[in-house]
Amino acid sequence: MERFGFVGLPNAGKSSLYNALAGGGAHAAPYAFATTDPNIGVAKVPDARLDALAKLSASRSVVHAAVQFTDIGGLVEGASQGEGLGNAFLSHIREVDAIVFVLRAFSDDDVPGPQDPLEHLRVVEIELALADLASAEKALDRTSRQRKGDASLARSVTLLEQVVQFLSDGTPLYRAGFNAEDRQTLREYFFLTNKPVMAVLNIGEDQIGQEDELAAPVREELSGAEVVPLSVQLEAEAAVMDAEDRQEMLEALGLGDGAVPRFLTSAYHMLGLRTYLTTGEKESRAWTFRAGSSAPECAGVIHTDFQRGFIRAETIQWDELVAAGSWAAAREVGKVRSEGKDYIVQDGDVIEFRFNV
Repeated sequence: MERFGFVGLPNAGKSSLYNALAGGGAHAAPYAFATTDPNIGVAKVPDARLDALAKLSASRSVVHAAVQFTDIGGLVEGASQGEGLGNAFLSHIREVDAIVFVLRAFSDDDVPGPQDPLEHLRVVEIELALADLASAEKALDRTSRQRKGDASLARSVTLLEQVVQFLSDGTPLYRAGFNAEDRQTLREYFFLTNKPVMAVLNIGEDQIGQEDELAAPVREELSGAEVVPLSVQLEAEAAVMDAEDRQEMLEALGLGDGAVPRFLTSAYHMLGLRTYLTTGEKESRAWTFRAGSSAPECAGVIHTDFQRGFIRAETIQWDELVAAGSWAAAREVGKVRSEGKDYIVQDGDVIEFRFNV
């Protein structure tokens, strides 16, 4: 299961975002370091395609894809030098697969801290870059010494020299213009700023309707990264209501299903995760795979025996199956395809695997 870490200044709304996803459980308070130990939760990824298939098959069980998220204590200026929670904070971030910046845009005189999301972003980026700089300098020193006996490390030394230069200037690695191959090479060093990033812009209830305007400068600054405006407090309050009351409240505020589903879907896709589906009377389930995976690799997500004994995949896109009304009807009109080992599975494929072990 992929892990996301919430990073932001104290009082940015990280614990409330955790509660919006987990339905409560994290202590949210208007003072710094209310969270000293990380809260870890799991949220299912909403998927209307899966819901439609479950209805079609009258499935007794529905299993959504899921992601794990961690609410980490607030990051403060000087954290890389031990301020605030210091190294304890940074060690928790190193364990996640991607970072979600929680940036405050709401105004509340009773809640201390800056109200400019770009100021929040400036502080967290500098602190993460400085933490990486210390790691990069050690890695460069170590690799430079090893290169004397291993000429193949020359490329790594050159790359680390570039990393140190960027980080010395306060530039996070995701802003440094490294290509995908270089980013992959750097993964072995576990740099914080080499992780994929997205941002949640925490807005107030009085700012609903101004989402695009408020998000524009953050999107410009974090070019290429997803920025999701979200009234975190409202979503957290809605999360503890029963389904009918929650929907009524969100619709009354003009929020539809809320922004949490879009946030989860964006976070899921940020890591190159995709979903194929299986459906039947017993169960409809979403299975997570990496974009670009072959049919046998996706079969292995269910069980290694499926991959080892793969014969073929019977597949159809989810909307074609729903339109046909059943697998049998879809086969009759030639919509179900028989795909072999070279087939690259597509997001939204519904699959029945044939295998022999």
